[in-house]
Amino acid sequence: MGTTLILNGSPRAPRSNSKLYSGLFRHYARNHTDYRDITRTNHSELCRAMGQHTDTLLVFPLYADSLPVGVLDFLKALEADPPHTKPVISVLINCGFLEASQNETAIRIIGAFCRRNGYRLGSILMLGSGEAILRTPFRYVAVRAIRRLVRSIEKRDYRTVRATMPIGKRLFRIVADIYWTNYGKRFGVSKEQMRTMDIEKP
Repeated sequence: MGTTLILNGSPRAPRSNSKLYSGLFRHYARNHTDYRDITRTNHSELCRAMGQHTDTLLVFPLYADSLPVGVLDFLKALEADPPHTKPVISVLINCGFLEASQNETAIRIIGAFCRRNGYRLGSILMLGSGEAILRTPFRYVAVRAIRRLVRSIEKRDYRTVRATMPIGKRLFRIVADIYWTNYGKRFGVSKEQMRTMDIEKP
């Protein structure tokens, strides 16, 4: 029976969507799972921990069509200090775009790392609309996709899964506008402020 080490590479790991997705994976998993956040100081520890599991699941959001810098730094450490027994590396990536295909460049980066360093690339779940989908009536779409990911890893029948909100782009823009407007209100930021670069000023 295999075991899975889940590594959360979100810069907002303790309060991130990636943590929510990791929790769903653990909820539906039958095999043993361990969960860790990737931090700036625990790379060596995580490299060793990977060698104690048959599978590693990297969970992170898309950042500028690529990987978060914390994940990139961890992969550099992993290349320099690989575990004696290399697990299969699977990926759960989410992006704020409607199209799950927006994640493909980041997946190609992970694939290149695996080929270069002798890891098998396992299952991949690419989630579109990942910033908000768990807070919408379409939550079931993400849950169903995660359950498929769990089954594929546990059966070692690795595959690629794509999922997103089942709505058109026009409706998605309306829904996204409402979501981000309400999100800004939580932090005292108006819709008008979010439309300017002034929000970046101290």
